[in-house]
Amino acid sequence: MFKKLLIACGLLIGVVTAKAQTDSSVTPSVIKTLTLKQYVDYQKGPTLENMALPATLNRYPMPDDVLKYKKELKLTPEQVKKITEISKYLQLKKTEIGQSVIRNEKKLDDLFTTQKVDEGSIAFYGNRYGLYEGEYRTSVLMACYNTYNTLNPQQTKQYWKLKKP
Repeated sequence: MFKKLLIACGLLIGVVTAKAQTDSSVTPSVIKTLTLKQYVDYQKGPTLENMALPATLNRYPMPDDVLKYKKELKLTPEQVKKITEISKYLQLKKTEIGQSVIRNEKKLDDLFTTQKVDEGSIAFYGNRYGLYEGEYRTSVLMACYNTYNTLNPQQTKQYWKLKKP
C-alpha cells in the first residue's frame, strides 16, 4: 500500500512539474500579439539573421567576430578601440530598435483592443516595421564596412583564414 502511494505521489509531482514548465515560444507576454520568447528577444534587439550577408559574403567582417581574433590579427590598441566602439554602437542600435518594435506592437494591440483602429493607423504602424528593419540592416552593414576599413589588407586576409571552419 505504501509503495503504491509513493508511486502515485511521484507521478503527481511529475505532472505538476511538467505543467509548471512553460514553453516561452507559445506563452503570451505582456503584449498579446507577442509570445514571451519574442518579447524577450525584442528587448535584447533583433537578431542578425541574414542582415550582414551582403557584407560578410563579400569579406566585410562583423566587428565582434574580428575582436575574437584580436591577438591573432595583432590589432593595435587604436584598432581595438575603434572596432569596440563600432560593436557597442551596433548593440545600442539593436536594443533601441527592439524596444521600438515592442512599442509599435503595443500601440497596434491597443488600437485594436480599444477599437480605435483605422486604415491610416494600420498603414502607419505597419510601415514602421519596414523602417525599423531597414535602420537595423543599415547599422549592421555600416558596422561591417567600418570594421573592414579599420583593418589593413593583411589583417583582413588573415581574419578570413582564421574564420574558415
